[in-house]
Amino acid sequence: MAGSSGKRSAIWKSESVSKSFSPVSRALIVMASLVIVIAGMKQAAPILVPFLLAIFIAVISFPLMSQLQEKGLPKGLSLILVIVLVIFIGTSLMMLIGSSLTDFSQMLPEYREKISTEWLAVIQWLSNHGVSVSEDIRENINPAAVLGFASSILKGFGSVLGNSFLILLAVTFILIEAAGLARKISSLTADQASASEAPFSQIFVDKLRNYMGIKTIISMITGFIIGVTMWLIGVDYPVLWGVLAFMLNFVPSIGSIIAAVPAILLALVQLGSSTALLVAAIFLVVNIVIGSFIEPKYMGKGLGLSVLVVFSSLIFWGWVLGPV
Repeated sequence: MAGSSGKRSAIWKSESVSKSFSPVSRALIVMASLVIVIAGMKQAAPILVPFLLAIFIAVISFPLMSQLQEKGLPKGLSLILVIVLVIFIGTSLMMLIGSSLTDFSQMLPEYREKISTEWLAVIQWLSNHGVSVSEDIRENINPAAVLGFASSILKGFGSVLGNSFLILLAVTFILIEAAGLARKISSLTADQASASEAPFSQIFVDKLRNYMGIKTIISMITGFIIGVTMWLIGVDYPVLWGVLAFMLNFVPSIGSIIAAVPAILLALVQLGSSTALLVAAIFLVVNIVIGSFIEPKYMGKGLGLSVLVVFSSLIFWGWVLGPV
C-alpha cells in the first residue's frame, strides 16, 4: 500500500509540474533540449560518424547474409563470408582512390584557378551583352568550391575508414544482432497478427532488406558506368567520379546531380565546353535510364521524399556530422 501510494504521489507531482508550464514554456524547453542534443552530436561527430557508417555498411550487407543463410549456409559461415567481402571491397576501394585522390588534391589549386577564370569570363560575357551581374554574386558564387566539396567527401570517407578495425567490429556485432532481430520483434508482435498474416515488423525488415540490396547493386552499376565513360572520354581521375557517383546515388533525388557537377566542371577546364556538355549528357542519360526505368521496375515508385526535405537534410546533417 505504501509503495502504491508513493507511486500515485509521484505521478500526481509530475502531472502538477507539467501543468504549471504553459505550452510556450514547454515548447521552449523542448527546443532548448534539441539544441543541447544537436550540439552534443556535433562535438561527438568523430565517434558518431564511424558508428553510423558501420550501421550503413551492415544494412547494405544484411541482404547478402540473409540470402546465404536461406541457401543453407550456417549463420557463422555466412557472417564470415560477408565480413571478408566487406574487407575486400573496402581495401580495393581505398587502393583505387588513394593515389588518384592524392594527385587530385595536388592539382586542386590549379583546377580552382582555371574554373575561377572561366567564371570571370562568363560574367564578362554577360556584361558585354547587357546583363549586369552584381558584386555580391561575383564574390559569393564560386563554382571552384564544388571541386573542393567533392574532394572533402572523398577525403572524409578515407579518414573515417582509418578506423577500419572499429568499424569492422561494429559491423560484425550489428550483423549478429540483425540476424535475430526480425525473429525477436516478430515474437513480441505475434499476438497482434493472425496466423495467415505476416507481422508488420517482418514485412518492414523484408522491405528494407530488398530496398537496400537493390539500391546497392544499382549504385554500383551507376558508378561503374560513370567511371568507364569518364575514362573513355579522357576526363582526369575517372575512378574518383565513379566512386562519388556510387556513394551519392544513395541520396534520393539530388545525389546524382551533386555527383555530376564536379565532373562537368573538371571536363570544362580540362577538355573544353563541348566535352563538358558531353559529360553532362552522359550523367543525364544514366540518371534518366536508371532513375526513371530501372529503379521503378525493381523498387516500385520510390520513397516519395520531397527534394526540399532531402536538400535541407543534407545541409543540416552535413553541418552537424560532416559530408560523409
